[in-house]
Amino acid sequence: SQDALNYWENVDLYIGGSEHATGHLLYSRFWNKFLKDRGFITPEEPFKKLINQGMILGMSAYAYKITELDIFSTEVIQNDSNIESRRIKDFIKKINFSNPILFTDRYNDFEKFIKFNGYKTENFPLELYKEFSKVRNQGFFNAAYDEDKVYLDEKSDIYMTAQKISAIHVDISVINDLTNELDIEKFKAHPLYSEYKDAEFILEDGKYIVGREVEKMSKSKYNVVNPDDICNQYGADTLRLYEMFLGPLEQAKPWNTAGITGVSGFLKKLWRLYFDDNGLIVTNDEPTAEMYKSLHKTIKKVTEDIENFSFNTSVSQFMICVNELAQLKCNHRKILEPLAILVSPYAPHIAEELWTQLGHEGSISTVAFPIFEEKYLIESEKEYPVSFNGKMRFTIKLPLDLTAAQIEEIVMADERTQAQLQGRTPNKVIIVPGKIINLVG
Repeated sequence: SQDALNYWENVDLYIGGSEHATGHLLYSRFWNKFLKDRGFITPEEPFKKLINQGMILGMSAYAYKITELDIFSTEVIQNDSNIESRRIKDFIKKINFSNPILFTDRYNDFEKFIKFNGYKTENFPLELYKEFSKVRNQGFFNAAYDEDKVYLDEKSDIYMTAQKISAIHVDISVINDLTNELDIEKFKAHPLYSEYKDAEFILEDGKYIVGREVEKMSKSKYNVVNPDDICNQYGADTLRLYEMFLGPLEQAKPWNTAGITGVSGFLKKLWRLYFDDNGLIVTNDEPTAEMYKSLHKTIKKVTEDIENFSFNTSVSQFMICVNELAQLKCNHRKILEPLAILVSPYAPHIAEELWTQLGHEGSISTVAFPIFEEKYLIESEKEYPVSFNGKMRFTIKLPLDLTAAQIEEIVMADERTQAQLQGRTPNKVIIVPGKIINLVG
């Protein structure tokens, strides 16, 4: 009916990923256009507002497998110990490994390959390296090849190794996210990597360090972070806040588990505003002007951010506010109750608990959102720097409504001014209300 159409109209807000633009987004727009062309509805588009949220990117892990090792021989013509010409002569042999060999991302010591060839190492003339650049640039040489080393057999012909290397995705469940170290035993026992149970691992300082790369978070890349694991370790509120804190809603954002600890620490700091080791410490004392200022800055910022879907900057403002209130030793109900309500859309579980502990019944989600009052942000005082011949010596806090003459009278009577002047009379007193105080001469 027309009444139903007038009531429902179109969807107020559509939030979807960019990958779905050719799926339900395009499909719904197609049907909306069809219904409008047929005269059944009037809206041109199915949605009043559209936001394409960015993807969460994963930090993939890689191990590197050597599949073949080629040994080259080069002919070198010497004249007075100087190399005049050189060229790649031929392939001597190709080694195929029966068991895979995996080396770390930072591996840079090819002397360890000698055991496969039985060669010695000598200093490698840097000029000779240029001869191999074409081959190396085709991807046959390991990017970590040590340019200053080459392998020699007992006849002193110069040899060079080239590996064919493939990178394999490693499930992030078998690595340490903070150190990038592979748990080799877990890797070998993982059903995905049964072919590597007898593989040889070339270690660096006794560890295998995986390569890392930011990619789309996907099961096929084995870089998916299970939210249940994060909730079990840190709590659902930490997960929610961290996802919002990663960056703007519409941008792609790389996931970094190491950053979660900072958000977890913030929630603990928020809790300590309300509780100490002995329980609730909230009082009914009247807050200071600085406490009101910090709260209402936060109300203003968060209200604007919610309207603009700028949730990451809201979380930043919460952190600033909690730090300010902690420094002010704020445990005042008139500040902390509105703060809990502000936090509740972002961290609902801790907010509900705070609301209950503050003595309220019912859910905090049903309470009216705090309203910004500009009067708390109006500055009534200014901390002036007091300078002598352009050099600041001390500061003094004065009301902003004072005239220049009143400011001069107060400053000249201050004992710190008298100590600087040592009985002298300044030639000039420069005062700009709200900005500077400078005594000259």
